[in-house]
Amino acid sequence: MTHEQAPSRTAVVTGASSGIGAASARALAAQGFQVVCAARRTERIEELAAEIGGTALTCDVNDADSVAALAAAVPVCHVLVNNAGGAVGTDRVEDADIEGWRWMYEVNVLGLVRVTQALLPALRASGDGVIVNVGSTAGRWAYEGGGGYTSAKHAVKVVSETLRLELNGEPIRITEVAPGMVRTDEFSVKRFGGDQAKADAVYAGVDHPLLAEDVADAIAWVATRPSHVDIDELVIKPRAQAAAHKVHRT
Repeated sequence: MTHEQAPSRTAVVTGASSGIGAASARALAAQGFQVVCAARRTERIEELAAEIGGTALTCDVNDADSVAALAAAVPVCHVLVNNAGGAVGTDRVEDADIEGWRWMYEVNVLGLVRVTQALLPALRASGDGVIVNVGSTAGRWAYEGGGGYTSAKHAVKVVSETLRLELNGEPIRITEVAPGMVRTDEFSVKRFGGDQAKADAVYAGVDHPLLAEDVADAIAWVATRPSHVDIDELVIKPRAQAAAHKVHRT
C-alpha cells in the first residue's frame, strides 16, 4: 500500500547566492520545501539548487523585468524570504555618499517591495502564505556612521508592519526577522569596499557572533508555524551583543 505524499510547498529566497540567503534555502529545503533560489550570481545559485534539489532563477530585485520573470516562474508560493540587501560605507551623515545611500534604499527597501508586489498573487494562491522580511537590529538602533543602512532597515520594519495591516484578513502572514551581529563571508567585506582587515575588526574579540545558519534556523522556524500563528518580529543576537554599542569583546 502506498501512502499519498504531502503536496510540495514552494519557498522563494532572494539573495540566495551567499550568507543568510543560501543558509535559508538549505534550511527550508530540509523542512521539505521546494526552494527557488533567486539571486544575480547565476553560477552560485545553480550550485546551491543542485545541492538542495531546488530551482535556480537569476534575478536582480532592482530590475522590474527580472522580478516579473521570477513571478511568472512561480505561480504558487507558500513562503517568500525577502533577504536580498546589503550595506555600503560607514560615512557620517554630513559626509554621506548619496549614491551609496540610494543603492542601500533601492536594494533593501524598493527591491523588497518590488518582489513582494510581484509574488503576492502566488502567495494568495497558496492559501497559506508567509512573507519573511530579513531586517536588522539596525532597524531598531541608530549608530554613528550607519545612517544610510539604519534608515533603510528602519524602512523594512515599517513596510513589514504596513503589509500586516493591509493584508489583514487574507491568508498571508508577515514576519520580520531582525539579526544583530552575524558573521558571513561577504557582508562586512562589501561594506568596507573589500577591505578584509576592516571587516575582520568588526568581529575582533567577539565570542561567537551569529552565523548565517543561526538566522536561517529562525527563518525556517517562522515559516513552519501553524497557519494561525504569526510571528510579527523576531530579533536575534549573539549572547555577546546586548545592543549596538554594547558588545562584549575579549
